[in-house]
Amino acid sequence: MSNKEIERSIIKKFRKDIWAPFVKGINDYKLIQENDRIAVCISGGKDSFLLAKCLQEIKRHGKMHFELKFIAMDPGYKSENLAKIIENAKRLEIPLDVFKTDVFAVSQKLNAQKPCYICARMRRGYLYSKAQELGCNKIALGHHFDDVIETILLSMLYGGEVKTMMPKLHSDNYMGMELIRPLYLIKEEAIINWAKYNNLQFINCACLLTDSNKDLDSKRLEMKMLINNFRKTNPYIEQNIFKSVHNINLNTIIGYHKGDLKHNFLDDYDSN
Repeated sequence: MSNKEIERSIIKKFRKDIWAPFVKGINDYKLIQENDRIAVCISGGKDSFLLAKCLQEIKRHGKMHFELKFIAMDPGYKSENLAKIIENAKRLEIPLDVFKTDVFAVSQKLNAQKPCYICARMRRGYLYSKAQELGCNKIALGHHFDDVIETILLSMLYGGEVKTMMPKLHSDNYMGMELIRPLYLIKEEAIINWAKYNNLQFINCACLLTDSNKDLDSKRLEMKMLINNFRKTNPYIEQNIFKSVHNINLNTIIGYHKGDLKHNFLDDYDSN
């Protein structure tokens, strides 16, 4: 497949499953504004490369003026994985700016048993810093619909709270910076089908740590399996999980908090 055919497949072949939910997510959550300068973060997987192509397409065909910068952080990848990322960027005509860090080495040194949390925070910080260096006001990440519902379940079952992955966030540590997730409404199955249809091969995980420890992301895998089992009895289960965090009835919630301010249903129970 040529790059033009790959681009056309997003608009034509996968219009219902990719392009339409992509545009809906952009509009519903107001992810892009006029004159934005967006750093598109490429990890090397299918999700981030589809994100890059969708943003190129909406920039080409949309009505708003905004700029895109494509960045990839090398946190210590094996040479063959980095080479594959660069190869795919060239094939898909994505002008990629690769910058090197020592995130893998540092995170493993700080916590060899559970390095993923530290690694994720460090990676995010480096991406924000690079984006600021390039004059960007936003970074775009490739999290999709499945990531969102898995996060909801993870938070409930292992975190003891109702929390989700937001479509956009203001950065707490980088003034004026915002994170956006334009693939928010796109299901992972559609992304897999897009890659297969176009005969595209992406790295699954270039992390040196998960190469040697396959249990590091076992909780999220557990959520995928749980959702798959739910799906066998209820085909609407994913959409219902997703809708649940858009439609919270505070009259039936025992307690909630916003920032440091906590609320309990007893606070105004007798006044009703």
